[in-house]
Amino acid sequence: MVDVGGKAETERAAVAEGRISLCPEAYAMVKAGTMKKGDVLGVARLAGIMAAKQTSALIPLCHPLAISGAEVAFSFDDEGHSVVIEASVRITGRTGVEMEALTAVSVAALTIYDMCKAVDKGMEISQIRLMKKSGGRSGEFSRAAG
Repeated sequence: MVDVGGKAETERAAVAEGRISLCPEAYAMVKAGTMKKGDVLGVARLAGIMAAKQTSALIPLCHPLAISGAEVAFSFDDEGHSVVIEASVRITGRTGVEMEALTAVSVAALTIYDMCKAVDKGMEISQIRLMKKSGGRSGEFSRAAG
């Protein structure tokens, strides 16, 4: 692990996003909340937040962090039959939370897959990426639109 002991504690934040594309039937069921396994987005939100808190247990050499805030939100892309997942994570600490935000998105997408696989095994998880980060020595990052 990288020694971050000498770094100053600063406010840090990261936002990541990704998407999962579903068949029209599964997409409609998720949107209507009628999937047999239950509240797909509610469970995926909780799974993403829990995953952010457990990132160091999943990613080798990732520091365990005392996260001060984590949120997972969803939006719908009707044209692409996709659920867009956005995770934001905040901390006051010595290292960034990019991995935590990316992990939250990934696990939320996998949870959606798990809860919908009885209806659609052809779902596709894609475009998991860091959208922006702030704080720390490297400063600000913001992905260009598009």
